[in-house]
Amino acid sequence: MLDCCEPLDKVKAEGITFAKLACLAHCAGANVRSFRADQSTIHDFRHHLVRSASSQDCHLIASYHRKPFKQTGTGHFSPIGGYHAGQDMALILDVARFKYPPHWVPLPLLWEAMNTTDDATGLLRGFMLISRHTAAPSLLYTVSCRDESWKSMAKYCMEDVPDLLKDESVDNVPALLSRLVKSLPANAGNLIKWVIEVRRQEEGGSGLSKEEEERLILKEMILQQVRDTELFRLVRELQFTKQPCCSCSYSSDDDSFTWIAASVCCQGAALLTGNLSSKDGFCCRETCFKCVQVDGDGPKTVVTGTAVSGVNEQSVDMLLPISTLETSVCNSNSSNEVVKYPSRTDILTVLLLALHPSTWVGIKDERLKAEFQSLISTDILHDDLKREILHLRRQLHYVRSCKEEEYGDPVPQSH
Repeated sequence: MLDCCEPLDKVKAEGITFAKLACLAHCAGANVRSFRADQSTIHDFRHHLVRSASSQDCHLIASYHRKPFKQTGTGHFSPIGGYHAGQDMALILDVARFKYPPHWVPLPLLWEAMNTTDDATGLLRGFMLISRHTAAPSLLYTVSCRDESWKSMAKYCMEDVPDLLKDESVDNVPALLSRLVKSLPANAGNLIKWVIEVRRQEEGGSGLSKEEEERLILKEMILQQVRDTELFRLVRELQFTKQPCCSCSYSSDDDSFTWIAASVCCQGAALLTGNLSSKDGFCCRETCFKCVQVDGDGPKTVVTGTAVSGVNEQSVDMLLPISTLETSVCNSNSSNEVVKYPSRTDILTVLLLALHPSTWVGIKDERLKAEFQSLISTDILHDDLKREILHLRRQLHYVRSCKEEEYGDPVPQSH
């Protein structure tokens, strides 16, 4: 869930810039206020540090150069854990504890270390304040920049869609949707990912904890709310039209649940073992369904898998949300049921809902414009799904701003 603004493999290899760290915090649902050294003073910094050090819900991250501390290395990020007013010192909770344990430094020296230029951007370092946002982060969907799909989607929104909307021969919603869907970039679906919980089997046991059960129920509720929209129905009909011989919602080899489960299990195993950059080296040996009985709420579906990397193995469980109004995978005897886990049709529906409303202002036919805008309006959504869509819109805004103004401070201050 942390590759919204930059692929994690790239961050691990090259680090991350000040602006992209702020973007990442925004995308993860935090409230962020960032200050470069030329946008603040040492007195302002001291004021913010005193406030955050005495607060339970506001945290300060410093971006600094290690050289003024006579430490090895260059640019670094660390949270500041405390302030000693008597000696005017800051407690750095160094995130590289194998190298330097938490340590106190004079605040003027920390300011000097922050008032340095990052060679990667040519901009000064600084600090940022992180706190909980009043809006909840996403439960089921999140933006991902892992494969740079944002570039093709940015072109689609800014160049392709305006041209498509100029076509006056399109005079009804199904025709407009068909034109929009057919013109989507091949990797458009990769921009929105569905969030799946993965746990070690030895940690999870055979049942679900109360917290796991509650999260899974909420995800199922949101999934069903997506499928209750008129937009989902229309998009799904388009998929039927694309594959008239198929009686289920749009699928492909890449969309098969076996492939998805194996991929998620292997990624989860790589993350749980700390081998983030080597997840492709994991091979999923087996993937199977099992049902967990939850008191008062019937069976829940869990996918189990064993990922193998060389001589190392990691068994994992994947908690699977399904549409509550569909037949459970657990007792399915039919081969032509609709897809129950989040499918590409779900993703496509959510993507269209998450695009900014201004995307559609170019529709020439006023009647068609009004009809289409009512179809994708958040005002008609249930509160849970509405929060999900608005969070995705914020993520898309931050990603676009960060990518378009790579070396500036693109993310607006949150209040």
